[in-house]
Amino acid sequence: MGSEPITLTIRPAESGKKWSDESLERARRIMARYPEKRSAVMPLLYLAMAEDGRLTNGGMEQVAELVGITPAQVLAVASFYTMYKRERTGKYLISACTSISCMLTGGDDVFEAIELESGVPHGETDEEGLISVEHVECIGACGGAPAVQVNYELIEGVTPVKARELVRWLQQERPATINTDEMQRHFGGRRSFDWAVAEEASAVGPYPAFQPFGTVGGVGEGE
Repeated sequence: MGSEPITLTIRPAESGKKWSDESLERARRIMARYPEKRSAVMPLLYLAMAEDGRLTNGGMEQVAELVGITPAQVLAVASFYTMYKRERTGKYLISACTSISCMLTGGDDVFEAIELESGVPHGETDEEGLISVEHVECIGACGGAPAVQVNYELIEGVTPVKARELVRWLQQERPATINTDEMQRHFGGRRSFDWAVAEEASAVGPYPAFQPFGTVGGVGEGE
């Protein structure tokens, strides 16, 4: 029984917007870390998200141009990994682990509390564009389950009550940056191990906080 061929295409960019000079310089520094430019596709996709707020067609085209491959090849990578967000994402991305260790320690209840308190179901974003919610597979914190992330900053030992408090904090305080230590103090519980080194850097958006991407801010920065 035959099947129709799968075609990977990218529509014309949503706008003619090009990356800022700062982002292009960051891209060049990132590519210089690799023996071949095309090996930098994945970090450059995060840079594209930080530039445009999400992974746009134009951003993927820019990555393709920088590393010398086709837009379809870039899309093949971006569409495989769930952390590359091609749809509208809120200022705060709440990711609740529902994999086996978290599930056995109440992770499903934590996730339900997040959905109910925020009014946002899995894979959706509220009308304001403030909060997106998702359940995810293992995030590497089994010893501190149930675990939750906000903009990929970790909180361990979360309870349904604390999950609701976390959502209200994001809605009311609207912190400019998200810091894992701060959230652990206020909303976390049992940790997988003692965090010996304080984390002073914070996430500035719904993408990983890495210095080379320019997605890192200081603790306690207000709006």
